[in-house]
Amino acid sequence: MTDLTLPTDLVLARKADGIGWITLNNAAKRNAITLAMWDAMAAAVTDFMADDAVRLVVMSGAGEKSFAAGADIGEMERMRAEGRAAEYTARATAARAVLDTLEKPLIAMIQGHCIGGGLALALRADLRVASDDSVFGVPAAKLGIAYATWSLERLTALVGPGFAKEMLFTGTNYPADIAFARGLLNRVVPAADLEATVLDYARIIARNAPLSMRAAKITIDQVSGDPALRDATRIAALGRACAESEDLKEGQAAFREKRRPVFQGR
Repeated sequence: MTDLTLPTDLVLARKADGIGWITLNNAAKRNAITLAMWDAMAAAVTDFMADDAVRLVVMSGAGEKSFAAGADIGEMERMRAEGRAAEYTARATAARAVLDTLEKPLIAMIQGHCIGGGLALALRADLRVASDDSVFGVPAAKLGIAYATWSLERLTALVGPGFAKEMLFTGTNYPADIAFARGLLNRVVPAADLEATVLDYARIIARNAPLSMRAAKITIDQVSGDPALRDATRIAALGRACAESEDLKEGQAAFREKRRPVFQGR
């Protein structure tokens, strides 16, 4: 296992057995996200992207009460009072943009509150696995703020416009079973089983061909987004990379020989 050195200890990151782990470590504030934490998450993702041994990333919140209870409102208000609102927005946006460049599978392991900016973070994951005691909500209307366009786009794609509007108009927190039924979550498991379930899930993914998963992630994101922004040339290149890879040969050989393939990502 390798621990990463990050600019704040409010985010922990490590690499082990092909999995990159990011933990929001601000449990005293229900893992409310500060700018320093956004910067640290971006630094961890940058490291994971550059390391071919890391096949996927799992992010979680420390403790049992919250995945993330949104932005650190105190920091946000302080910077606004100091006339630094634009700086706050720019730094947070830049860090989120780094997360969006991750071409490896990203799993959000969610326990407890997943609210506002915390839900926006979970929406950036490809897969969301939650404990049965988790709750989800967007209190933007109770704070007088507008939820980010990208987050609304992703939320609406998952739950549909009707339920997305209900969430935003009411600011209600919803339990995990409703979030799952509406399509927000991939799996809901008992809290005691959450970490083991996600670890098993991650190990299955880590054994698969990196180029295939990269092609799948990028292509699905492209075809489920705005058709006008679809990059057909890039999608075709991803397919060619798989077709011309050593991993394709390995996968075919392993199938013939009835053994588990050992993929190298090339």
